[in-house]
Amino acid sequence: MALELTVLGCSGSYPGPGAACSGYLVRGAGTTVWLDAGSGTMANLQRHVGLADVDAVVLSHEHPDHWSDIEGYRVACTWGMHRSGVPVYAPAGLEGKLSGAAAPAFDWRVVGDGDEIDIGGLTVRFARTEHPPETLAVRFDGVGRSLAYSADTGPGWSFSALGGPVDLALCEATYLERDKGVPIHLSAAEAGTMAREAGAGRLVITHIWPETDPAESLAEAAAAYGGPVDLARTNETYPV
Repeated sequence: MALELTVLGCSGSYPGPGAACSGYLVRGAGTTVWLDAGSGTMANLQRHVGLADVDAVVLSHEHPDHWSDIEGYRVACTWGMHRSGVPVYAPAGLEGKLSGAAAPAFDWRVVGDGDEIDIGGLTVRFARTEHPPETLAVRFDGVGRSLAYSADTGPGWSFSALGGPVDLALCEATYLERDKGVPIHLSAAEAGTMAREAGAGRLVITHIWPETDPAESLAEAAAAYGGPVDLARTNETYPV
C-alpha cells in the first residue's frame, strides 16, 4: 500500500458548522494510524476504515481539539468491540485528561522530543514544537515516501527538527498574516515559508480558523511556498 493521508477534520481550535477539529488517517505499508483525534473525527474515520482497523493512535498534545474523540474510541473498544491493548502514543500528561482509565482498551505509551518508533511498516519520529503545552510534530516514513505533520506550532520551529526533506508537509495555518495573533500558531504565509525552507515536495495546509476565508489562506501560503498548495478538506485523501 502506498503512503497516503486522509483528512478527518481540519478546523483550527474549534469546529466550524458541520466540521470537525484536527484528525487524520495515515495509511501505508499495511498500517493504519489515527493521527490526532479532535471532535468529530471518529465519525469521519468510519467513512474510510472500520474502528477495528486502526493499528495505533498518535496524539500530538493535550488541547482538546486534538484528542477529545479518543474518549469515544475508548468506549467503543471497551463495550462495542471488546478490544484491548490498542497502542496510543502521546506526550506525558495527556493520559490523565481521560475521563476513565486508559487500560485495558489502550496500551498507553509516552513519547517525547527526539523519539523514534516503528508502527507496523512505518517509522515514526517526534519533535517538540513551539506550542504550549508539550506538543509533538510527527514524521512518517514508509514505502519510500515521507510525510511530516507540524501539529500546532509557532514560527520558531522548523520541519528540519524531524530530519531531511519530506514528500508531503501537513502544516497548520491558523492565521492570515494580517490577523496574526499570539505566536503559538502559524499564519498561512509562515506555513508556506516553513515548507519551502524545509524542501517539502508538497504542502497541505490545515487547522485554519473557521471564520477565516480558506481561499485567502491558500493564496497566502502558495505565495510564500512558491508553488501550488493544497487546502486540507475533510474526507479527502492525498497521496504522499
